[in-house]
Amino acid sequence: MTQKRDILRAGLIGFGIQRSLTPAMHMREGEAQSVDYQYELIDLNERNLGPDDLDALVVEAEQRGFCGLNITYPCKQKILPLLTDISEDARKLGAVNTVILRNGKRIGHNTDWWGFAQGLSRQLPDADLSSVVQIGAGGAGAATAYAVLEMGARSL
Repeated sequence: MTQKRDILRAGLIGFGIQRSLTPAMHMREGEAQSVDYQYELIDLNERNLGPDDLDALVVEAEQRGFCGLNITYPCKQKILPLLTDISEDARKLGAVNTVILRNGKRIGHNTDWWGFAQGLSRQLPDADLSSVVQIGAGGAGAATAYAVLEMGARSL
């Protein structure tokens, strides 16, 4: 007897994301976990939309049964007022890159800082982080600054 499995649907919302490697990464992980998974790009540029259309895109994702969304430029701040709850890290950073859609709720998280911290720890496990110089202060800059401070930097 074959059991029918539900397909998990998720997507990435952002501008100019057609070259993103995220769908391939997600699909490979879905296969590795034996999960029927569909990951879609929702490119504002391809749809001739802007950040002000974000609410309609999230509603569309909910109606299509998406379990979550990744959020990238230029929507990481615009998504904030559309959420029902937000993690402490995302609140501190003022930006969300992951939205969980569950039971009618939209829960925002920021995993950018954690990903950077994990990569830095793996690549430079013995690095002295007591004093860190950061060049760049764009959207990713806030997440990397937060990461090194969380990792114990006393001076940034």
